[in-house]
Amino acid sequence: MVKERINKFEGLEVYQKLCELHLDIHNLSLTFPKFEIYELDSQLRRSYNSFPANLAEGRNNKHINIYLEGINRALGELRETQHHLTIAYKKNYLSEQIYSEYIERYNECGRMLRGLEKALEKWK
Repeated sequence: MVKERINKFEGLEVYQKLCELHLDIHNLSLTFPKFEIYELDSQLRRSYNSFPANLAEGRNNKHINIYLEGINRALGELRETQHHLTIAYKKNYLSEQIYSEYIERYNECGRMLRGLEKALEKWK
């Protein structure tokens, strides 16, 4: 099977998955207690918004090293979001099943980002 060249960041499967996660986590965060709106909820919102944005920003750059830096920043934000989810789980804002599902989805995206990073390093 020949894979087609992806010219826009929107065509990347990992970007699409990260956007789906963004929307799902947004809806989940709306269920947190109101007093968390400026604390955990705020931190979570900033981190889950940053990783697809960093990937998009890096992808639209003509320099491979800047694209790789965007992937690296996206991975950092992804891990930060996992941390915030872990804290939400420990505060009993989500069940173990929901927590595990989100963590696995993030791990999958992390693997995909690492794969993209390796492919770009080879191409470079």
